[in-house]
Amino acid sequence: MEDLENEKQDRDEEKNRYLKDKHPSLQLSGLSMGELQNLCKQLYAKIDVVDEERYGYEDKVIKHNKDINELKLKVQDLGGKFKKPALRKVRVSADEMMRALLGSKHKGSMDLRANLKSVKKEDIKQEKVLTSEVGDWRKNVEAMSGMEGRKKMFDAAGGGQ
Repeated sequence: MEDLENEKQDRDEEKNRYLKDKHPSLQLSGLSMGELQNLCKQLYAKIDVVDEERYGYEDKVIKHNKDINELKLKVQDLGGKFKKPALRKVRVSADEMMRALLGSKHKGSMDLRANLKSVKKEDIKQEKVLTSEVGDWRKNVEAMSGMEGRKKMFDAAGGGQ
């Protein structure tokens, strides 16, 4: 911690020395109005030069960052191109697949057909009857159109109790 504090103090002292060398303190006392105006114009000209340099450097940095990003993308594109190998078809039963995935934890065989739903013939007949009751949809639409159709729907739903 002491070393960090010493380094920080050294940097601050170096910064102060550099600023004193490059920018001497201003002597404003005893100057006339014309001299002060002339000094302000000189300082303003220096500020303009520094701002132009700063903007130039900022533009260069932005341009270089864009170039770096483009080059990174090119490197990723070049590194990402490879030929995918053709995959072979492999026949594996469900039991073998479960043994491969779970190892010794898998016990017994897996019969997929045992889990299928059984359908009775009566259910099939009932579905056919329901679909035949619907009939022609055009007749149904015509019968239900208008206020009478809405009244029938309302009565059928139990709304007119």
